[in-house]
Amino acid sequence: MSGLYLSKGLFPADFLRPTVQFILDVQQASGEIPWFEGGYSDPWDHVEAAMGLSIAGEFAAAENAYRWLAENQLEDGSWWAGYRGAEVDNGARRESNFVAYIATGVWHHYLISKEQAFLEVMWPTVERALDFVLALQSEYGEIQWAVDAEGETKNDALVTGCSSIYKSLECAANIAVAMKHCPKRYLEARQHLGDALRNKPERFDRTWESKARYSMDWFYPVLTGVLPRKEARARIASRWDEFVEQGLGCRCVSDQPWVTVAESCELVMALLAAGDHARAVEVYSWLHQWRTKDGSYWTGYQMVEDLLWPDERPTWTAGAILLAADALTEHTPAARLFTSVNLPSDEAEVSALDIEARRRKLD
Repeated sequence: MSGLYLSKGLFPADFLRPTVQFILDVQQASGEIPWFEGGYSDPWDHVEAAMGLSIAGEFAAAENAYRWLAENQLEDGSWWAGYRGAEVDNGARRESNFVAYIATGVWHHYLISKEQAFLEVMWPTVERALDFVLALQSEYGEIQWAVDAEGETKNDALVTGCSSIYKSLECAANIAVAMKHCPKRYLEARQHLGDALRNKPERFDRTWESKARYSMDWFYPVLTGVLPRKEARARIASRWDEFVEQGLGCRCVSDQPWVTVAESCELVMALLAAGDHARAVEVYSWLHQWRTKDGSYWTGYQMVEDLLWPDERPTWTAGAILLAADALTEHTPAARLFTSVNLPSDEAEVSALDIEARRRKLD
C-alpha cells in the first residue's frame, strides 16, 4: 500500500495496529526488544521501538522495555553495543549516543503517560547514563562516540551521534526539572555541544573518512533542533536531490541506490521541524509500499537490483513509522518532541533548583 496521507487529528490507529502488534510479538518477556525474532538488540533501537509502544498506549510493554535497560545498565552508566537475551552480543564498545538515548525515550513516555512514578523509577538510570556520556565531552564541545572494551575512549566524534545526544540532553534537562533536580549541567553541556555542531566541523570525522555521504549527517542536525528554522530549511534544500528519490524515500547513503524506511521517517520529522509540512506528508505517503501483511516494514529497497534489502523487518523501523505518524497527526502529547525544541522555560525555578543543588553539596 502507498498513498497514506496524514494530517493533524487523523492518526490511523486501525491501520497501524498490526505494526504495534509486530513490536509486541517480538518483544521478550524480559522487556528486551530485539531487531526481529531471534535477532539481537541494541540500546538505541530498543528505545526507538519502545517509543512506538508508548504512542500506541501500550504503557506496560513500554515500561517493561525501559525496565530491561535499567536492569542491564553497567556500573558506569553505559550499555554494550549489542545484546542477545541475557548475553552481551557486542562487547567491543559502548557508544555515547546509544547510552544517551534513554533520556529521550523516558521523557517521551512521560509526556504521553504522565506517570510521575515512572520518572522516579527511571531517574537514577537516566542520571547514570548521562554521567557516562558527559564524561566523554571534550573541551571543544563535541562528545566522543564510544569507549572500547577496556574503557579507552575512541577519540573522534560523529555529527549524527552528537546530534542525537543534543536532543537527549534537552530531554534530560526536562526530566531533571520534573524530578526537582537542577538541570544546569545538561543545559550547559547541550549549549557547548550545539556550538561544536554548528561552528566547529573540524571536531568531527577527524580520524576516518567523512560521514557526510550518509543522509543522517544531512538531516539529524535539523531533526534534533541543532539548527534554527531558517538554517534548517537551507540545509534540507542543499542536498534534497542528492538523497531523496521521488516516490520511494530517502537514501541511506548518497552514492548507493538504496532507500530506507527508518531514515525516511526521520526525514519526515526533520521536514516538520523545518516547517515543510507538505513535503513531510508526501514522503511519509511513499513508505507503505514497503509494508508487509503483518504490519511490519522492510528495512529498505535497492533500486538498481529491484529488491528488498536486507531481508529484515526491524522493530525499530516499525517504531519510526509510529513516531512519524504521531508527529504528522499530533496524536499524543509527545508528538512534537522531534519537531520542536522545548527547554525548561521557568528561569526562576531553574535558578532555585541550582541553589538547592549547591546547598546540598555544602551539606
